[in-house]
Amino acid sequence: MLPKFDPANHKACLSVLEDVTTNAKQIQDSVLEAILSRNAKTEYLRGFLKGKFDKQSFKKNLPVITYEDYRSYIDRIANGESSDIICDRPITVLLVSSGTSGGVPKLIPLTAEDMEQRNLFVSLYRPLPFKHIKGLSEGKSLLFYFLTRESETASRIPVRTMITCVLKSVTPANKFIWERIQISPIEIATCPDTIQSMYCQLLCGLIQRGNVSRLGAPFASSFLKVINFLGDHWSELCSNIKTGSVSPWIKDAQCLSGISKFLSAPNPELASIIEKECSTTSWEAIVRRLWPNAKCIEAVVTGSMSQYIPMLEFYGGGLPVISLFYGSSECLFGLNVNPLCKPCDVSYTTVPSMAYFEFLEVKKDQEAGHDPLVNPVVIDLVDVKVGHDYEPVVTTFSGLYRYRLGDVLRVTGFYNNAPQFHFVGRNKVVLSIDMDKTYEEDLLNAVTNAKLLLEPHDFVLIDFTSRVDFSSYPGHYVLYWELGSKVKDKKIEPERKVLEECCFTVEESLDSVYRKGRKNDKNIGPLEIKVVRRGAFDELMSFFVSRGTSVSQYKTPRSVKNEEALKILEATVVSKSFSRKVPSWELHELHSSR
Repeated sequence: MLPKFDPANHKACLSVLEDVTTNAKQIQDSVLEAILSRNAKTEYLRGFLKGKFDKQSFKKNLPVITYEDYRSYIDRIANGESSDIICDRPITVLLVSSGTSGGVPKLIPLTAEDMEQRNLFVSLYRPLPFKHIKGLSEGKSLLFYFLTRESETASRIPVRTMITCVLKSVTPANKFIWERIQISPIEIATCPDTIQSMYCQLLCGLIQRGNVSRLGAPFASSFLKVINFLGDHWSELCSNIKTGSVSPWIKDAQCLSGISKFLSAPNPELASIIEKECSTTSWEAIVRRLWPNAKCIEAVVTGSMSQYIPMLEFYGGGLPVISLFYGSSECLFGLNVNPLCKPCDVSYTTVPSMAYFEFLEVKKDQEAGHDPLVNPVVIDLVDVKVGHDYEPVVTTFSGLYRYRLGDVLRVTGFYNNAPQFHFVGRNKVVLSIDMDKTYEEDLLNAVTNAKLLLEPHDFVLIDFTSRVDFSSYPGHYVLYWELGSKVKDKKIEPERKVLEECCFTVEESLDSVYRKGRKNDKNIGPLEIKVVRRGAFDELMSFFVSRGTSVSQYKTPRSVKNEEALKILEATVVSKSFSRKVPSWELHELHSSR
């Protein structure tokens, strides 16, 4: 576990980071020993280890599991059984995962002690941007967070998202820390109405525009949703600033209390400045123009979030886009020691004290029909190899043992003795018809290539997802694209031939097994792109949020199977295009290495 230190002392934070990354192996061994010794009497460990709690017995006898293997234990605790069936400390919260990968949120156990460790983890990476970005300490952060309504289990354990846990941890006793860092008052951030909260956070940020040194949100997609919201409401926001009164539809008491600290008098001069910037034909560099003292945009931009980088850079107008840490509901994993690197080059340095980390090597086999995990071997953190891809397997202080996270990480190097990883994506087949297996990374790369064809026509890809259509033979891939434009008020009506060429480019970018199925075997039909109307993906997000997903944690699923979600997408389709050409394929490609 992380040693206790003063989070306000940046030098102490950086010293702890140096220590834990230098002594990675020793710390990992001590973490495993601590977890096994303190949880020796739990039902779960006793059932597998039979009284032997050494590392060798752990690796030999404890299975590598997924959530489905573990669900029954979580359900038992949720229904009233003692936490000690998996953990010696009380489970104080069940964290709700984003849920958009598998469609249904998972419940992840968390103890108060582990929550404290996560807060210390945040203190480790907090000094890094200040170390690298000049002038960042001269203002405050406009970081957009949103509370998600929580629930309780039958045994009265709170069920919350990680973001809600962080927001709920702000108390009258420590509120001064939030106020020292953030522009928006905590009252607004904890408003349960996301729309009112977003509006008032923007209003605070615009009123205090000269004091904003950093903007962002947990994920790139959520920050872009804020910018789109600003695009729809800037005129009303300017009216509020001009008159010195908030719109009458803002009724939440917390929002009204919070905004009253900023919106105290009419300010027509400020309203005129903001109106001038927002009414321009192009919104290029709008973030820099509205917040002239901002030094960076902060958001996760790795994995599936990488597709949003061009739009962040477009709106940011040259502001660095920084991605500070990698984590999940199950475990906080690593931090970015070089925050000013290019977004596409982000690597996260593992913090060895956060959990016991093991890894399954991931190899995508080119031979049709083979499982993507070929001869899996579980290895320790310090034994990973640069250039190889792995799926993390974590053992935590909150009762998860050899639990597969489902992510794919690529080793890029080492910081001291701790490996650094680039987040590739989810280790999951998102599309498959016959022998083809298209992974999230493959699909994202193919779409990235295709969307370049939109740029000469001033169109941009706002968001996308996919599915397989088996309603006719042969089945085919369907992509749902929401398009926008860098030019204000431009009609979103790309020519059919442009979209047909996009279809073909996606197909050409997929692997040889897919292309063989299309050209030679003819068991895969032409790929289809369905353009959906503006706001379709907001409707999709609202659907998943209604099922328990957090707005702050929401990630657009790259493949949709839920029938209700598909109905939402199909109801918003405005045009359809198919690939008119057959992708190339040569026999030797099946035997070439990936």
